[in-house]
Amino acid sequence: MVLQDRAKATRQAIIAGAAAVFEEHGYGKTTLAQVAEAAQVTKGALYFHFQSKEDLAGAVIEEQHRLVVQDAERILAGNRPALSTIILMCRAFGLRLVDEPVVRAGIRLTFEATAFGRTVREPYEDWVATMAELAARSRREGQIRASVDPAALARYIVASFTGVQMVSDVLTGRADVMARIEEMWAILLPGIIAEDWPGDPSELAGLVSGTGPDPVPKAAAPA
Repeated sequence: MVLQDRAKATRQAIIAGAAAVFEEHGYGKTTLAQVAEAAQVTKGALYFHFQSKEDLAGAVIEEQHRLVVQDAERILAGNRPALSTIILMCRAFGLRLVDEPVVRAGIRLTFEATAFGRTVREPYEDWVATMAELAARSRREGQIRASVDPAALARYIVASFTGVQMVSDVLTGRADVMARIEEMWAILLPGIIAEDWPGDPSELAGLVSGTGPDPVPKAAAPA
């Protein structure tokens, strides 16, 4: 058990080290020697866990996806209204981009995947499917207009978020990414909110910055 725990810790250290190097240098300019140095492991230990740079890049992408899915599952467990859930998922992803090198590296590698023959459709397909399911539920809940197509909205949200965070990275190194995500929602919400919904779209957009009310259902009082 101790050896297994040590092996897991070494593998995670290698992934973290690889993320730091991939984020800084990109796939093409990264070497396994750089990764071993960043992870503070020997080349032998690195090759024990990963046979090639391609395998290592794939592991970083998989870890990035795992972290984002973990956040999404936690938010889904809150049983909030579906539209609030969508916005909070975008918020969580944005915070990961600010705080987590593995997520930043995974995103960079996703856009460089043709360099190492990696198929990166699955994370995007998963994200679009989740957004579409939530959009359909929000329409049933009466928060999104009946005329809005859930699948089309899902594709638009994913594409918009992707573009917003990329431009933020180019212009500010993502220093303003949370403000830009909130801005995205402030622009989008008035066009999809149901006409008879009594709430304020700007408050929903404020969920990104934490200024909007988080509608977590209160537990029922004991009988």
